[in-house]
Amino acid sequence: MLGAMFRGDFPTTRDAQGNYFIDRDGTLFRYILNFLRTSELTLPVDFTEMDLLRKEADFYQIEPLIQCLSDPKPLYPLDTFEQVVELSSTRKLSKYSNPVAVIITQLTITTKVHSLLEGISNNFTKWNKHMMDTRDCQVSFTFGPCDHHQEVSLRVHLMDYITKQGFTIRNTRVHHMSERANENTVEHHWTFCRLAYKVED
Repeated sequence: MLGAMFRGDFPTTRDAQGNYFIDRDGTLFRYILNFLRTSELTLPVDFTEMDLLRKEADFYQIEPLIQCLSDPKPLYPLDTFEQVVELSSTRKLSKYSNPVAVIITQLTITTKVHSLLEGISNNFTKWNKHMMDTRDCQVSFTFGPCDHHQEVSLRVHLMDYITKQGFTIRNTRVHHMSERANENTVEHHWTFCRLAYKVED
């Protein structure tokens, strides 16, 4: 169906910028697109919209995905569960400096995997950080002013550390805001996931 749309076999709608508009469920399209990229169906453990996703797969006529959704076997082994890590970056950037100057940045890692938080706290001691109460399941880094490369360096090292613990990126999103005349605020969010085995009490 997507191929037919873009070949011009079916009438399509575009917005003022020339982007294609498809009047379907945008949230579920994320899973459609990831399946087309990897040929694997990866869904959250608490996913509850299977019937809707089947309808989307049928609309786009993606036969392998239709077969995958018709398979009654569980997506994950029954003795496993999914662990999640959220990494967020909020940066205030000077609009007029060259190279880009970071006025202040805050990086926050949120997860219930306490061993990961402890590892980050022990391995990133050179950075100014604040370990939140363990009930909040967070460790935060706040620093600035600094140059753009220092901020990126910490973010890259954190992402590398998280992936080396067996996590893979599930999704990313970016949000741009302009609060003041002389600065921009940029928010980045990454979600990492990994499977873990349940431990019997």
